[in-house]
Amino acid sequence: PASVQDILELGLAGIAMSRFSGLWVGLKTVAETVEAAATVIVPSARSFIRPDIEAPPWGFNLDPRLRWPDQRAELERRVIAERLPAAAAFARANALDRVVFGAAEAPIGLVTCGKAHPDVLRALDLLGLGGGEANRRGIALYKVALTWPVEPEGLTRFASGKKLLIVVEEKRSLVKRQARDILYNLPADRRPAIIGKRTLAGEPLLPEHGELDPVAIARALARVLPEFGIAVSFAEPDLPPPAAALLRAPYFCAGCPHNSSTVVPEGALALGGIGCHTLALGAVGRAKTVTHMGAEGVTWAGLAPFVEVPHAFVNMGDGTYQHSGILAIRQAVAAGANVTYKILYNSAVAMTGGQPVDGGPSVAQIVRQLAAEGVARIAVVADDAARLPPAAELPPGVERTTRGHLLAVQERFRTVPGVSAIVYDQICATEKRRKRKRGAMPAPETSVVINERVCENCGDCTVQSNCVAIEPVETEFGRKRRVSPSSCNTDLSCLKGYCPSFVTVGAARRPKVLSAELAALEERFSNALPTPLLPPLTDRPWRALFAGVGGGGIVTAGAITAMAAHLEGKAVRTLDFTGLAQKNGAVVGHVQIASEDSLLDVARVPVRGADLLIAADMAVAAARDVLARLKADGSVVGQSRLASVAAFVRDADVVLDSEGHARALEAASPAGRHLWLDAARLAEALFGEVQTMNTLLLGAAWQKGLIPVRAASLLRAIELNGVAVATNRRAFLWGRAVAHDPTLAARLLADRRAPERLEDLIAHRAEELVRYQNERLAQRFRALVARARAIEEAKLGQASAVTRAVAEGYHRVLAFKDEYEVARHLSDPAFLAGLREGFGDAPLTFHLSPPLPFLGRDPVSGRRRKIALPARLALPAFRLLARLKAVRGSWLDPFRWQEDRRHEREAIALFEEDVAFALAHLSPETAEACVRLLAWPFAARGFGPVKRATQAKAMADREAARAALIAATRAVVAPVPASA
Repeated sequence: PASVQDILELGLAGIAMSRFSGLWVGLKTVAETVEAAATVIVPSARSFIRPDIEAPPWGFNLDPRLRWPDQRAELERRVIAERLPAAAAFARANALDRVVFGAAEAPIGLVTCGKAHPDVLRALDLLGLGGGEANRRGIALYKVALTWPVEPEGLTRFASGKKLLIVVEEKRSLVKRQARDILYNLPADRRPAIIGKRTLAGEPLLPEHGELDPVAIARALARVLPEFGIAVSFAEPDLPPPAAALLRAPYFCAGCPHNSSTVVPEGALALGGIGCHTLALGAVGRAKTVTHMGAEGVTWAGLAPFVEVPHAFVNMGDGTYQHSGILAIRQAVAAGANVTYKILYNSAVAMTGGQPVDGGPSVAQIVRQLAAEGVARIAVVADDAARLPPAAELPPGVERTTRGHLLAVQERFRTVPGVSAIVYDQICATEKRRKRKRGAMPAPETSVVINERVCENCGDCTVQSNCVAIEPVETEFGRKRRVSPSSCNTDLSCLKGYCPSFVTVGAARRPKVLSAELAALEERFSNALPTPLLPPLTDRPWRALFAGVGGGGIVTAGAITAMAAHLEGKAVRTLDFTGLAQKNGAVVGHVQIASEDSLLDVARVPVRGADLLIAADMAVAAARDVLARLKADGSVVGQSRLASVAAFVRDADVVLDSEGHARALEAASPAGRHLWLDAARLAEALFGEVQTMNTLLLGAAWQKGLIPVRAASLLRAIELNGVAVATNRRAFLWGRAVAHDPTLAARLLADRRAPERLEDLIAHRAEELVRYQNERLAQRFRALVARARAIEEAKLGQASAVTRAVAEGYHRVLAFKDEYEVARHLSDPAFLAGLREGFGDAPLTFHLSPPLPFLGRDPVSGRRRKIALPARLALPAFRLLARLKAVRGSWLDPFRWQEDRRHEREAIALFEEDVAFALAHLSPETAEACVRLLAWPFAARGFGPVKRATQAKAMADREAARAALIAATRAVVAPVPASA
């Protein structure tokens, strides 16, 4: 089918044809049809003509007298000799294939089918042959509906007498090969030349792989038509240069059990099959290779004898296990393979929408079946001990343990000869969220908050949890981390991170309540905002792209726009490319609106065809395929801050270049309008969650006069959507407001970036050192910075990057986060007030690892144990410690002899030494090398064992930077002669 209307028409025709001919009938579906929606006219009744052909005595359908399989040869004869001709007769009688335009004597014939048909119409427009011009120039167009077998009589009538037949179809030549056979016996003077994927000379013309698009078709036609007397000109679209956009790669959901279950011991080999665990392949690097469902581990059984690797882990889901995975395990036992199957029991077929597992076996049933199949050793691991089945329900010898011991269990099992299995029990995070929304599961009673002033962005919380709900946040002290309240599924594995910044709250976050001032402002907006002039819909459609991240609501924003247009009686066509959207993947929605349906052709917004881009995610919006579809004078309304990407899970310093992405989008539409809003922060500030950012952006775009439907229609569409109606109506209003008043967003959001002016930065850091310790420490800071400033001004003419590096690095080493500083931030009244505002008087718990010898070591990690202290015990101790900061570093300081404190004091001396070294070598040519040398304090971060590991890396960076500075200085002193 070429469109949603075609799906309805041909779907009904297919049913009728199947009933008449006794054959199975299938529809070929592609993204442009499966993921598309449109306004269509559904006939109240659709009847089909019964072909006037003689049926055999037994008819075309089931003959109960025909014995199967005895008479399979007769059945084959009936299919070939009777039923297929009956299907062709049905197609002919009901004119399923049709001449779209063109005279019988036209010398050139185009033959299209399915998605290629609207692509050809668009290609003709690109060549200046639209609107009847192709017909006037001697081109006819024939649309094939039944692609196999092609109905021969209609095609013969169309093709007879033509000079050239051009068959345009996707992928391999199915229709073209049939056309060649059908027309072969025409008289030579009536038989056309036929081309498709290749020219008459055998050269490539249309691609047989990848996607076929209007530009490729136009390019091919522009190459062929002039040879047959039809002169055309084709100008390749002026595409924007590719942007260095971050990849919005899909990743496990926040709190996904695969975050833990796919982790394997260092150096272990893991394999996969079908399921969400395939995301552990590729860049994540926790698995190698994948195979089809039911063959998990089969490849290893064949490979193992020929490699030196002694063992492999194989990931498998409970849905796959129940479908056919048990057969793979059975063959592994038969083959005697050294393999450990890790079966995730997450209670849902998560990758395809959360369907229940067929049969619904319990953990105990799976374990008993594995034991009966001969699996040598089995363990059951659960995220919560309460989920472990009783030992009495399991075969003898089966281990039962919790998630914290999963790696230790794997270490033991990889040494067990033969087949072993670990059944890991943790509910799917997405399914858990769905059930909570439906009331089928109680809402979480715990929320996780990170104190950003304590956070060091060391990343250990993410290492322990692999969770995308932990995201970067840029502050005046650099990048920190926070737990996204909109995506967190309260898995709590992040608490294993060796960091005292985590606080758990015994309640869910409360709904956001606007202040009286903002509530009054909202009331005023509802009556006072002006109505913009909307774009006209005359002789061309309005087209828009909605680019965002799966699960964020961007598809809904496009659907609301389409529904609003439908309510106004306009023609609409939409297409959503969602991919692995449910796994934080990229989503791009195509929305087209026209005054009448005849103005809409392709389902996908054409290259350089988008009037508007709603960029809810800058990385998705800056992808080349999206940029290429934006008009040079198209408008962009987007989120100004680049959201975290999956790479942040592995790289704490991944560059999130919001400005660079914005420049790429603006370069793609240099003549357009661009409105950037920090919509995610605005949504959280106003409504307490980020999903409303899409409706907010929609409101902003409407207020700028960029959407051709009335506000009342959009609000009605929001109401019909039925999700958070009141909140989304308000978000639409606030989007209008911030677009109308450019200063409003800045007033709502406080800028938390580091001061830009050098003087402000120095003053800010000095004030912080007074709060950290005392005025004497601040004076020490000011003295070194002033010395650096004077030398930089003398040598370079102005104080800039080097002085800034001294100020930031010196503050970093002076204000190290010891017990006194952590206590000060955790008991900070402003921090506690923020918690009360978000959660009320819910109980707080602090997660710490104090240097107390009786705590002992964690048997799995080997680290000092963490403890959970309720606020009634922790806060008085924090306040006391914060007041005792005066003893820091003195003989009265009980913490000063810890290894970490010694290293931190040594770092101060090292940095002061490096400042003197850098200033002595400073010149215009070595300034950058000096800055790089002074950056090493920011590589040493974290607490305890984490900081000791990063400190070793920082020292290596320091030595390399000192060597680079010496080399740069020597190059300045003794430059290489030009002759050399």
